[in-house]
Amino acid sequence: MNRTVFLLLLGIAIVPAGCAPAPKYTRPQAPVAAGWPAGAASGEAKAAPDVPTASELTWQEFFTDEKLRQVIEMALKNSRDLRMATLNIEKVQALYRIQRAEQYPTIVASASGDAYRVPRTLSGAADNETVAQYTVGLGMAAWELDLFGRIRSLKSRALEQYMATEQARSATQISLVAAVANSYLALAADRENLRLAQVTLDAQQASYELILRTRELGIASDLELRQAQSQVDAARVDIARYSGQVALDENALNLLVGTPVSAGMLSNDLGKIADLKDVAPGLPSEALLRRPDILLAEHQLKAASANIGAARAAFFPRIALTAAAGIVSSDLTNLFKPAAGTWRFAPQVALPIFDSGARQANLKAAQVDRDIAIAEYEKAIQAAFREVSDALSLRATLVAQQDALQSLVTSLDETYRLSEARYKGGIDSYLSVLVAQRSLYGAQQQLVGVRLARLSNLVTLYKVLGGGA
Repeated sequence: MNRTVFLLLLGIAIVPAGCAPAPKYTRPQAPVAAGWPAGAASGEAKAAPDVPTASELTWQEFFTDEKLRQVIEMALKNSRDLRMATLNIEKVQALYRIQRAEQYPTIVASASGDAYRVPRTLSGAADNETVAQYTVGLGMAAWELDLFGRIRSLKSRALEQYMATEQARSATQISLVAAVANSYLALAADRENLRLAQVTLDAQQASYELILRTRELGIASDLELRQAQSQVDAARVDIARYSGQVALDENALNLLVGTPVSAGMLSNDLGKIADLKDVAPGLPSEALLRRPDILLAEHQLKAASANIGAARAAFFPRIALTAAAGIVSSDLTNLFKPAAGTWRFAPQVALPIFDSGARQANLKAAQVDRDIAIAEYEKAIQAAFREVSDALSLRATLVAQQDALQSLVTSLDETYRLSEARYKGGIDSYLSVLVAQRSLYGAQQQLVGVRLARLSNLVTLYKVLGGGA
């Protein structure tokens, strides 16, 4: 025993200079500005003081439309991507438990019996001999004393990897919620466009039939008839185009949800979908560091830092203990008698002396991995800052566009009504009706597009600000 202690002290004394425990983790400075970009668009998009941040709202609070919430709930239950992310958490959690268990000794109970025959030609006895031995014991094998933090560093790395998978699942869920919402809104917009095209076709068809009758009476000209026919054909083209787009949107939504969405859960009018909650951007340091993808990158950085500690510990001696106690006897009847007791204690110290630089190279690789993780973490913050800045820059301009287009549609609707009345009164030609009708239909389509862009921008803003799960 004294010799073992001497070897241990000798090993510690000759450990190479410069070796140290695992480095203390310090969060890198965010490589972005302290505030969001200034400008008219961003400035006008500032929310009221009582508006919550994205992380303070769950998705159920942010999406106020009941049908949309039901569709998102279906997607969360059926998504294969989310299911795989959850299973990855369970897997990494099990790996973490395995790594954590290495800090503690493994106690094993054993019982064995051994009997063999020795010929008299070998035993030197007058007759053949039968030798038997029975053993019952309790012990541990090669338990490493973690004096220099190698196992603790590996446990920390496993824990950070486990937490990274949890953040990966959160990121997957937020992305899924946003994708389902955007797909649902796009489908509603295309169904509204299809409805507008059908209403326009009905109006154009009625105008065509009226002009056809007046042409037969010699009042309308062939030019007016052809102009009316062209409008009917243009509306039919739009109906065919939007019918195909609606079918594609439904397929995309069903794929995201993981099951067919019933018609009763869909909307035919984008304007009738309950508006989304407004969210405040907050400060970059608060908003960005709550994003799951950035938290994931930070946990990976912490794991890489912990791995440096394990690489540094390789320069220190490794001390392992093997111990056992039990009873042994050559006869079962004497196995449990006091005199049958036995024990074994076998400490082992392994001190690395020469390995052609393998440990130093392993430490260098761990340090480079940490530097790579820092770069990835900073890159994730920069990408997130750009995403939020873009969404904020569009928010105010889209609101202004929607208000202006709504006013334009109202004005053009009145213009179309007056033009039609003047044509029927014989004051103007059909050309003025044609121009007004085209202008109104185009403005209505633009309004649907801007409404969709504004709602999608709010969904994107909620997502890039790290919206609550």
